[in-house]
Amino acid sequence: MGDVAKLAGVSAQTVSRVSNGFPGVVDSTRQQVLAAMKELGYRPNSAARALKRGEFRTLGVILFNMSTTGNMRTLEAVATSAAEEGYATTLLPVTVPTQDEVRGAFTRLGELAVDGIVIIMEVHLLDSATVALPPHAQVVVVDSNAGDRYSVVDTDQAGGAEAAVRHLLDLGHSTVWHVAGPEESFAAERRVGAWRAVLGAAGRAEPEVLRGDWSAESGYRAGLRLAADPECTAVFVANDQMALGVLRALHEAGRRVPEDVSVVGFDDIAEAASYMPPLTTVHQDFAEVGRRCVATVLRQIRDDEAARGTDLVPTRLVPRGSTAPPPAGAR
Repeated sequence: MGDVAKLAGVSAQTVSRVSNGFPGVVDSTRQQVLAAMKELGYRPNSAARALKRGEFRTLGVILFNMSTTGNMRTLEAVATSAAEEGYATTLLPVTVPTQDEVRGAFTRLGELAVDGIVIIMEVHLLDSATVALPPHAQVVVVDSNAGDRYSVVDTDQAGGAEAAVRHLLDLGHSTVWHVAGPEESFAAERRVGAWRAVLGAAGRAEPEVLRGDWSAESGYRAGLRLAADPECTAVFVANDQMALGVLRALHEAGRRVPEDVSVVGFDDIAEAASYMPPLTTVHQDFAEVGRRCVATVLRQIRDDEAARGTDLVPTRLVPRGSTAPPPAGAR
């Protein structure tokens, strides 16, 4: 660093500010320093920085199931928000949802030296007393009911589902069918619970819950069963990918959307507006979830104190062309 400072004609402090990307350095001076770094082959030593500062400027992310849209968009949001704060992200996928796999992920993160951990997976895997967190690492969990043990950031799953079901009832449908996600998913169960609560409060019949695995194919299979039921005029689907499969099944069966059957999804993926018809859905703000996860774990790192409780990110219903009042004879 001293050699770079001498060649660039600046102080070592200025070289440090440039190498760390801090603002407040005149652009011409920054360019001089960068040119000197290039000429001398200077590379900042991240290990030395970590020893000096007592931090690694790295967040670990433990993720189960990389195939779902929600998980991947949350991961992208966490990585983007971390980068904006000057933190790198280390991803450790958990391929099999077992205690051994989770313990192994924590151990590997400890060896890789991270300051904090964001967990995007089912929280019941964290219940075992044999799961040991890396020393001094702070933890934030996404989408769980672990607010009594960890900091949790979650989408307002129940609020979004309630808005979807009320939208369909307000249009005049006598009840609403539901294609749910897998039973082990906390998000899926919250949406099922809200669907039941709204129907119960309105005094409406509760149809049988159909289960999928978040994929369009599982939505298609559920959609075939719904299409065969002439009483079905409104469906709330737990995510947009399954809703796509439901739309295909209804189309193949000759059930028009929304003239015969209204469909509402959940997520508001980028393609939802291009479905045929454009899908009415519940918008999740994944970018805000990522921002709050990073802000929460960085606050814990700086305060050196783990917090507990749940931070809910609001949702909103996005009405499009897949919902309408029921056929006249079905009202």
